[in-house]
Amino acid sequence: MPASTKGYALIALFFAGLVGSGIAPKDYFTWFLEVFPAMIAFAVLFGTYRWFRFTDLTYVFMLLLCYVLFVGGHYTYAEVPLFNWIRDALGQERNNFDKVGHFAQGFVPALFFREILVRYRVVALKAWLPGLVVCLCVTVSVLYEFLEWFVAVTTGTAADAFLGTQGDVWDTQWDMLFALIGSTTAMLTMTGWQDRQIEGLEKSKPDCRGMD
Repeated sequence: MPASTKGYALIALFFAGLVGSGIAPKDYFTWFLEVFPAMIAFAVLFGTYRWFRFTDLTYVFMLLLCYVLFVGGHYTYAEVPLFNWIRDALGQERNNFDKVGHFAQGFVPALFFREILVRYRVVALKAWLPGLVVCLCVTVSVLYEFLEWFVAVTTGTAADAFLGTQGDVWDTQWDMLFALIGSTTAMLTMTGWQDRQIEGLEKSKPDCRGMD
């Protein structure tokens, strides 16, 4: 993460959320499973900053995704109080916070992948870029579903809260669909903003992909 006021603020907010989510969660096993991806993301962004600094936009949205994971880890995705209230107020059959989580699972990685592809000029034909980004995000979502399945098989009923299916036999398909919707939404709404930030970053640092 950047050695700057903004960078330290993001780091502080990350650890504040992580520690706060770990205070008396619903279940510590589920909490660990849910927040572990956030820990991995932090380690990757921290470890790669010196040679590849992402735009502020990407860092901020990665932090927001981490907070979604923190909330889901603390309460479990099936029991987030606000979404229990929404369920009851709207007469829904289930707590739908998991749909927010999987939308974010598509939306935020789309910014992450797109920035790498743009700045390394991986895709020669720019029209192909959104489709490739969406495919990468859906692949991540599919792999996460495989992870959930593996945890369920190896730990049995201890993984019920981690799966969070709430009796919905189509929960896995819904999860992947919302990741698809999230990544597509990011491509439709965020590309101009991200391109402007990339341009500003590259002007301020001639080679942001290989800083000492």
